[in-house]
Amino acid sequence: MLLEQFRSFYFKNYPDDMEQLIEYFAIFGGLDVELDTSMHITELIRLHIFENFDVLSRQVERITYSDPINIRLLKALAVGDRRIFSAFKRAGLNNSNGGAALKYLQERGVVEVEYSRETHPRELQDTKVKRELARHRISDKVLFTQPYLRFWFYFISPYRKEIELGEYDNFFEAFNEKQNQYTSLVFEELSELLLNYNLRDAQILSSGSYWDMNMEIDILTLTDNGSIYVAECKWTNHKVNKKELNKLQDKCEKLDIAPTQIILFSKRGFSKELAGMAGKDLALYKASDFEALLKSR
Repeated sequence: MLLEQFRSFYFKNYPDDMEQLIEYFAIFGGLDVELDTSMHITELIRLHIFENFDVLSRQVERITYSDPINIRLLKALAVGDRRIFSAFKRAGLNNSNGGAALKYLQERGVVEVEYSRETHPRELQDTKVKRELARHRISDKVLFTQPYLRFWFYFISPYRKEIELGEYDNFFEAFNEKQNQYTSLVFEELSELLLNYNLRDAQILSSGSYWDMNMEIDILTLTDNGSIYVAECKWTNHKVNKKELNKLQDKCEKLDIAPTQIILFSKRGFSKELAGMAGKDLALYKASDFEALLKSR
């Protein structure tokens, strides 16, 4: 679904480059509008969201059934670590009402669950594990099915009353401060699509982010021939350097995995040192490489 939205967004709006495409898609993806991509993104928010605020608010109310529990959960999922149990806690919900809200939102096609691949500590040890480890709960994560809906609950909901009054200063202050952080998740999702596109001749057994009680890896992909691909994604305004490679290698050592290839995705490219290391064991992708996702296959 995300790939279809990404392609549709491009062929409707034809942004100047892939960096602009990803930034604009992270906000307007899934919202049926045509953008003048020569305009700054903040002006497009004013034009297409603030000037149509009543209509868009009613659409969100229909999606959420105007249920405050649904709204609280979506706000928690938008800004948190996406883990279900931590979202319940952030939203002040329990497993009962939180679970019911999550089920409803899944059925409405607002969110989808990304299942954990963590093995519980009890299954890793033959002997009795420590109490704190035994009590550890493996938590699945949640993804919004449309970038625009996550944008709404990430940025719009906290300032809704001010926006209704035409007061936008606090919204734009938060947006300017957190835009890169917000866009990172969409970039990560698109990076997984690009990785899997480049592995299209292999049979992918499992792919997605990996997390456990100690660490997270943006992308971990396994294929039927035993290959392991690990990746990190950096949507920042500076080039990625060797330090990020070292961090990912450390994570692999702690997980006791030997990756077939390490992949780094970067908004602004890579340092000369890191670029010189690219090869069979290390693949590097920058924003312009995402043009491959626009191909018909």
